[in-house]
Amino acid sequence: MVSSTEYGSHTWELLLTVDHQYEGVEKEFKLQVTGDLHVGGLMLKLVEQIKIAQDWSDYAFWWEQKKCWLLKTHWTLDKCGVQADAKLIFTTQHKMLRLRLPNMKTVRLKVSFSSMVFRAVSDICKMLNIRRSEELSLLKQSEGTLKKKKKKDKNSKEPATEDILNLCNSPVSSGLPANPGLYSKTMTPIYDPVSGSPASSTITWFSDGSLNEQNCSILALSHPTCSPEVLAEMYQPRTLADKAKLNAGWLDSSRSLMEQGVLEEDQLLLRFKYYTFFDLNPKYDAVRINQIYEQARWAILLEEIDCTEEEMLIFAALQAQYHVSKLSLSSETQDSICESEVDEVEAALSNLEVTLEGGSKSNILEDITDIPKLADNLKLVRPKKLALKAIKTYWFVFRDTSISYFKNKESAQGEPIEKLNLKGCEVVPDVNVAAKKFGIKLLIPVADGMNEVYLRCDNEDQYARWMAACVLASKGRTMADSSYQPEVQKILSFLQMKNWTMCSQAASEPENVDMKPECFVSPRYTKKFKSKQLTARILEAHQNVSQMSLVEAKLRFIQAWQSLPEFGLSYYIVRFKGSKKDDVLGVSYNRLIRIDMATGDPITTWRFSNMKQWNVNWEIRQVAIEFDQNVSIAFTCLSADCKIIHEYIGGYIFLSTRSKDHNETLDEELFHKLTGGQE
Repeated sequence: MVSSTEYGSHTWELLLTVDHQYEGVEKEFKLQVTGDLHVGGLMLKLVEQIKIAQDWSDYAFWWEQKKCWLLKTHWTLDKCGVQADAKLIFTTQHKMLRLRLPNMKTVRLKVSFSSMVFRAVSDICKMLNIRRSEELSLLKQSEGTLKKKKKKDKNSKEPATEDILNLCNSPVSSGLPANPGLYSKTMTPIYDPVSGSPASSTITWFSDGSLNEQNCSILALSHPTCSPEVLAEMYQPRTLADKAKLNAGWLDSSRSLMEQGVLEEDQLLLRFKYYTFFDLNPKYDAVRINQIYEQARWAILLEEIDCTEEEMLIFAALQAQYHVSKLSLSSETQDSICESEVDEVEAALSNLEVTLEGGSKSNILEDITDIPKLADNLKLVRPKKLALKAIKTYWFVFRDTSISYFKNKESAQGEPIEKLNLKGCEVVPDVNVAAKKFGIKLLIPVADGMNEVYLRCDNEDQYARWMAACVLASKGRTMADSSYQPEVQKILSFLQMKNWTMCSQAASEPENVDMKPECFVSPRYTKKFKSKQLTARILEAHQNVSQMSLVEAKLRFIQAWQSLPEFGLSYYIVRFKGSKKDDVLGVSYNRLIRIDMATGDPITTWRFSNMKQWNVNWEIRQVAIEFDQNVSIAFTCLSADCKIIHEYIGGYIFLSTRSKDHNETLDEELFHKLTGGQE
């Protein structure tokens, strides 16, 4: 006979594995448990069995079969679904991880493997003194990029130990409410005399900052570039399909590292995922600005983003100026940096912020009776068959978000030949300053695709005014918007950097400058030019940027990167519903672009500002989006999980809600609502 107490207990045996480093100490334990035992009680019973005196507070149960953590210690085993066949591992939540930063430096630090990736990235950024952690995420290198690397160099190894910045002894977040790491405008920054930017000041606004000044300087300063041989061995995307591989490995921000198969001592890439760099401040963002600069620099060197030869030489000149300034500054003894110099850089930052469909609105009421307009003679270029182009001069009038053109100025009072609504269009610069070519390519959405229109301006000033108006109109804004004049100035500034051929001063003698030009341009241009030719051309371009400070050279580089037509586009191979062929989808901070995979030409653009709702059918992995005017699209993603695109869209919508006027603490719950999904 079985007693009633034994019969009612329903005990069963559970196998538990303890992940500890003690040799000769047992790792597997069998405990008699009941379904109403809570997880915390199971931990207590296990620790009593282990009989090792140590701090077990960072340990938790990892359920191997279900790939999930049992973090709710008040839940019973029945509620968790744990039964006798469950394999539970009692292991640390914080483990060592190697991160490859945008500047290609590897850091080794302790990271939470049980927190959602969004929170883990926030903790990582606190350790590295990078504000606005919501702009970054973790990326697993796709197999395609790694295979090509191995083919090119079978002997290539992981970075040598001496190249790894070891932060394993740094204080880490231990699950307690983290210090938000916000800066105060009344704080006095400590300027770094070498970099011209206050690298060490960032330490003061993180109470748990883990970097000493030396380590902070390593992350806040750009270091000598790699050799052309090393550059040639790195993965360089040749096609849109190759570029799509670069974005396939983003981790899910709503799940932990362990849940996504990341193991201790694995290497991941820490990258800026969202190209909306909000509230850049050189007083507090030395590391952040440098890492953005480095991500931009490597994207250009590895041709992840396309640019013209003229633009490549500007980027090379700005890199050269940065290293020349750094060498000259390090050879001098400077005890302080002039406050006005930092103020000038802060003023330049107003042009660098990218926000979703415009940022802060001006409080000044605009005079609605005086709507700004542009009126000028421009050339209209229409592509024709047999590669011929029809070029004709018309009188153009730009008002609100539309362009109208007439036969001449006198007929402007009548009906226009054509009226083009630019809202939602793609605006692509077509400029060659040396050849005096100032073109604007407009791709205007129509029912069956995109209508191409080319405008040709006579000079830089005219181009800057019309280009700025087109860029704003594409976002649904007029020239009355407060951002119009800064946009004009930004375009003129970029053109001025390109205008080195007009400079009467001769370029410095290549022999007098210790320069390796192959380190500043992509491999395509090293093959095209001899070393001396390349040096001479970079020095020519360098004349217009030779007076810039270290920080200004970095900020101008970022600004020039943002001016490229492909800036901020992340590519994915998709199949649209009803289509028989694959297309490429470009995801940007304010729009989605459907691109022809064979030609690379945009087919259609949809702006987030016109989006009503989006959802995912998790069963068939299909993303469906509804826009204004009864426009709806649906597609499946072929080059990555559809969750990645879903998170991109939700993430950009989330980032558009940020404001300097609000408390800077992030609404993490809102982020997960917009990006998490219901799988």
